[in-house]
Amino acid sequence: MANEVILLDFWPSMFGMRVRVALAEKGIKYEYKEENLSNKSPLLLQMNPIHKKIPVLIHNGKPISESLTIVQYIDEVWNDKAPLLPSDPYQRAQARFWADFIDKKVYDAAGKVWTTKGEEKEAAKKEFLNILKLLETELGNKPYFGGDSFGFVDIALIGFSCWFHAYETFGNFSIKAECPKLIAWAKRCNEKESVSKSLADEKKVYEFVAEWRKKIGIE
Repeated sequence: MANEVILLDFWPSMFGMRVRVALAEKGIKYEYKEENLSNKSPLLLQMNPIHKKIPVLIHNGKPISESLTIVQYIDEVWNDKAPLLPSDPYQRAQARFWADFIDKKVYDAAGKVWTTKGEEKEAAKKEFLNILKLLETELGNKPYFGGDSFGFVDIALIGFSCWFHAYETFGNFSIKAECPKLIAWAKRCNEKESVSKSLADEKKVYEFVAEWRKKIGIE
């Protein structure tokens, strides 16, 4: 059976970027379908009727939802290429723990940086930087979160890096000043073609955020 791979996505989504990076790492050709999240396609509603969210990977007509689940699926199905998750059960569990931490903590805290004002915004900045510092501690002096090779936790986090410029500008702080090792890690990841070609342009993300702030009256 031919491998038919379709990705339902939205260009600035850091969750979609995870899937794009994983597909690029494995060298998988796929059809990209851009979604309008204010007018979701019948295909998206059919393929993800529970959450009605992107990204959705459709492999030979079968949908897989939730970005970390999709990345793990890609790793298991296309296992002839370098693995994204460690083979050691303990290290694999640790990778899943940190990817889950990123899912539960980074997105919400980062969102508050550019969608709030005053004291709430200051608290959000502090929370966001504390989360990044925890991640930087976990990274330590390693090139990547899993050690010498780019893998699952890197994929979980790297999509946020093209949003850093927007967070810093609207939050009025410097991630590089607070977390230099994390910025060096992001730069290292971006030297990989699978990452640089899969991530959104930071200026476009900034413009998207600026437009969204106007819509919700944060300007």
